[in-house]
Amino acid sequence: MRSKPQNSINLKPLTLLCCFFLFLLVLKLGSNFSSTLQNLQSKACESTAPCDKVPPSLARALVHYASTNITPQQTYQELQVTLRVLEQKSPCNFLVFGLGNDSLMWSMLNYGGRTVFLEESEAWMEEVKKHMPSMEAYHVAYDTKVTEAVQLLHLGKEHDCKDVKDPRSSKCHLAIKTFPNEVYNTEWDLIMVDAPTGFKAELPGRMTAIYTAGLMARNRNHGETDVFVHDIDRWVENKFSMAFLCEGYWREEVGKIRHFTIPSHKVGSERPFCP
Repeated sequence: MRSKPQNSINLKPLTLLCCFFLFLLVLKLGSNFSSTLQNLQSKACESTAPCDKVPPSLARALVHYASTNITPQQTYQELQVTLRVLEQKSPCNFLVFGLGNDSLMWSMLNYGGRTVFLEESEAWMEEVKKHMPSMEAYHVAYDTKVTEAVQLLHLGKEHDCKDVKDPRSSKCHLAIKTFPNEVYNTEWDLIMVDAPTGFKAELPGRMTAIYTAGLMARNRNHGETDVFVHDIDRWVENKFSMAFLCEGYWREEVGKIRHFTIPSHKVGSERPFCP
C-alpha cells in the first residue's frame, strides 16, 4: 500500500459540510433537489483547484437556510419548472424581477453564472443586501397601476408594440426604458417575472414587466431565452403572458407558473411577433 502523500488534502470536513447543506435544502424543497445540488457542489469544486474549502457564496447559503424557517414563494412543483432549465443552461445569465426569500436559492442554482434581481422596494432591497451584500440587485420603479391593465393590453396591439428593438428606443407604451443599462446590455438566458406586486388595484402590476421581458428575449443577437411568469392565476399575468410572450412559445405550465421559450428575432428578421 502506498503511503499517503504529506501534501494531500483532507476532504472529509468539506464533504460533511456540503452533505449537511444538501440535507437542509432537501428538507425544505424536496428529495429530488439532492441530485441538482450535488451537481452544484461539483461545479464549485471544478471552479477551484484544489477544492479544499467551501466557496464563500455556498457557505453563506448554508448559514442562511440553516438559520431560517422561511421557504420560497413558489411551490416545489413550480420550482421544478425553472430548475430543469437551469440544470441545462447554468452557469448562465439569469434576470429575476423581484427580490424575495428564494433569491439566494436562485443565485446558488446558477452557481458560476450571473443572477441579477430587479426590486421595486428600495427599503426591502437594502435590508436584503445587509445580509447578502454580494447579491446583485437594482432598485427599479414602475409607473403603472393594475387598474390600467385593460387599456395597456389594448395599446399593446398597436404596430409600435410589435416592432422588436431595444426597449430603450421602443415607442410602445409597455416598454420599460428606465432600467439600469446593465439590464439592456446583457443577453439573458433565463428571465423570471415574479414582480412587481400586483395583488391590489393600486399596485404597479406586471403588465410592462412581462412585455419588456419578451422584448429583450426577442432582441438578443442569437439563441433563445426561457421566460417564466409566476402567479398566472391572476388576470394580468395570464392575459399579458399569452398576449406578449405568445401561446406559440408556451412550453409548460405547472401550478401558478408558466414557461415560454422565445427565440431571437434578429436571426429570423421576418419572424412575426407571435408565431
